Amino acid sequence: MQRDMELLIFGHSGRAVLFFPTRMARFYDYENWHIVEALGDRIYNGELQLFCVDSIDAESFYNRHVHPAVRIARHIQYEEYILNEVLPLMKLKNGGNYFEAAGCSMGAFHAVNLALKHPWLFKKVVCMSGRYDLTRQIQDFRDLFDGYHNHDIYFNTPQQFVANLPEGYILDDIRRMEIIFAVGETDPFIQNNHEFSDLLWAKGIPNQLYVWDDYAHRPRYWRQMAQLYL
Repeated sequence: MQRDMELLIFGHSGRAVLFFPTRMARFYDYENWHIVEALGDRIYNGELQLFCVDSIDAESFYNRHVHPAVRIARHIQYEEYILNEVLPLMKLKNGGNYFEAAGCSMGAFHAVNLALKHPWLFKKVVCMSGRYDLTRQIQDFRDLFDGYHNHDIYFNTPQQFVANLPEGYILDDIRRMEIIFAVGETDPFIQNNHEFSDLLWAKGIPNQLYVWDDYAHRPRYWRQMAQLYL
């Protein structure tokens, strides 16, 4: 990343959760929004260990001052940081073999994008209020690449690359993961969630889609979702 990156760790043992922040949010927001507190008993009892990482979305997907190819290249650097620095830290601190990826809003995209490309690393992925194709405009949420498309964007668009995965070890590993989606019935991303869930089933990938009342794209809902699904 060519700079220091911060994160927070909560807990001492249990399932290690790589917890991605929301759009352009920070590593401390889940604590500030009392989502960590909502999981307090399970963290204290050694059932969960949270690794809340920071975001660089403002330097990648939401940086309109650079070409889309530069945006996706910066995201790939971020992903390399997660794979080569954060995951080894998780292994060092946790010592177990149960890794889970999770996130809310844009964090849900990060979680499932990483887990579906590296399914041998994760046993579970939990996606709350997410969007899984950043190349499409959905209501007021624009195409984050402004119509541009290349190889890197394709392989960081889960709804696109999963559709074309051939039979083999990657699909086999994905099918072994527990995959959970949760989204509000009036969330702009509701249709995208249904489409992605249906695509996964069409590829023989089991998953669970939970539709919540109302918009449900707020921390007070994510607190409840995290308690149920993490």
